[in-house]
Amino acid sequence: MNETKMILAGNTIYIIKNLLTVIYLIAVFVICLMIVFENRNPLKTLSWLLVILFVPVIGVILYFFFGRNYRKQKIYTRKSMADSARLIGHADRQARLLSSVLAGESDAIRSKSHLMHLMLKNNRSLLTLDNKIDLLVNGSQAFPSMLDALASATSFIHLEFYRIEPDNIGMEFSELMMRKAREGVKVRVIYDDVGSWNIRKPYINMMREAGVQIYSFLPVRFPSFSSKINYRNHRKILVVDGKVGFVGGLNIADKYLHGLPDLGPWVDTHLRLEGEAVAALDRVFLADWDFVSGEELPPDGSLEHVVHTGNRCLVQVASSGPDTDWATIMQVYFSAIATAKSSIYLTSPYFSPDESLLTALKTSALSGVDVRMIFPEYSDSVIANWNTRSYIMELLEAGVRIFLYRNGFIHSKYLLVDSIFSSVGSPNVDVRSFDLDFEVTALIYDEDFALRLGVLFAEDLKNCVEVTMQEWVKRKRRERYRESLARIFGPLY
Repeated sequence: MNETKMILAGNTIYIIKNLLTVIYLIAVFVICLMIVFENRNPLKTLSWLLVILFVPVIGVILYFFFGRNYRKQKIYTRKSMADSARLIGHADRQARLLSSVLAGESDAIRSKSHLMHLMLKNNRSLLTLDNKIDLLVNGSQAFPSMLDALASATSFIHLEFYRIEPDNIGMEFSELMMRKAREGVKVRVIYDDVGSWNIRKPYINMMREAGVQIYSFLPVRFPSFSSKINYRNHRKILVVDGKVGFVGGLNIADKYLHGLPDLGPWVDTHLRLEGEAVAALDRVFLADWDFVSGEELPPDGSLEHVVHTGNRCLVQVASSGPDTDWATIMQVYFSAIATAKSSIYLTSPYFSPDESLLTALKTSALSGVDVRMIFPEYSDSVIANWNTRSYIMELLEAGVRIFLYRNGFIHSKYLLVDSIFSSVGSPNVDVRSFDLDFEVTALIYDEDFALRLGVLFAEDLKNCVEVTMQEWVKRKRRERYRESLARIFGPLY
């Protein structure tokens, strides 16, 4: 009798195992079809197919967390419609009148009008004309400037950052915002739920009890976490009273001021804005605020507070994310690089471009354009650094000059083209920033600012070592293997 029960139990287990195997294989087949019919970038499609086929079970789990394309999910569609409705009329009007707006500008600035037109069409990024820009280098310059602005607030504070840590510098910001809220200033804060994972309920309660309105962006909660965890708000925005705004690469944490023990100083770039661009930056915040809080504030509320600088400096504030129809920031980078006439200077801590941007860089270099790029020699992400290095050989072969930053970790994210067009903001030159994350950057058409950014690039070069073809081909074989492996999975992270 016992033997019969054992046989039956064994048969049952065998049947269940085979049934689960069949179900899993059917699921894998269906998922593979879903991936193929999404019509993605072929490299990304192939990468996910390989992961699912050669990493059983885990590959499927990873796909549901990080691989599914939710760009057209209704929550993002709703946000996109609200954002566009606010600006579509103004942007279309500016696009029609762009030639007359630029009539008094230099030939150099007018030569970049195609970039302005592109951003008016694909992102409704209004062209602002009256602006003053301060270039802030590292946390040692940026944090005191931001804290001074917060201390001067009398009407409102709008703060949105990917990472806010409740450490020394984070609490200095928080305590100042709480004090201002108690004084009657409207303080609104957005933090990314994944990037600011150290923020806990006691911190939120403390801020709210002081009168600060604070929300997380796309909170990752069961059961909808798989549709949100891969789409993060990487923006860094501060607007005070509509008079001054900040945008750039720095988050709010001690490491952005003091660096990291194993990497040295943290090197970064931020902007302080006055003028019409502040209202444009505030519109990005207000659209995000509507999304996280449900409170719709007047989109042009900052205009009445704008400081008239009397300084002619053309700026567009560009935003992108899974809520946009186009990969807007990638498109302006591609167009600027592909149409460059003399020089392209680019700095990015992580480099994992799509094929079009990589081709544009190589083609410009082969066409005689002076293309120089700064990457960190050592990174806070080992795999991302390997992935970056996997592109160096083909860039060198095309004539691109590559420099590795040695005096700390360079986290700056800026682009300078033809000594006239500049971009400084939150996006890295990688698939995540261009396709998955919510990003923001200032696009600046100004020779004076370009000169200042060029001086910064020259200063950064002094802390770099140039990569030569002769030295690069001597790398150990294991280095090449790990770089190639990291590159295969580059489109996934």
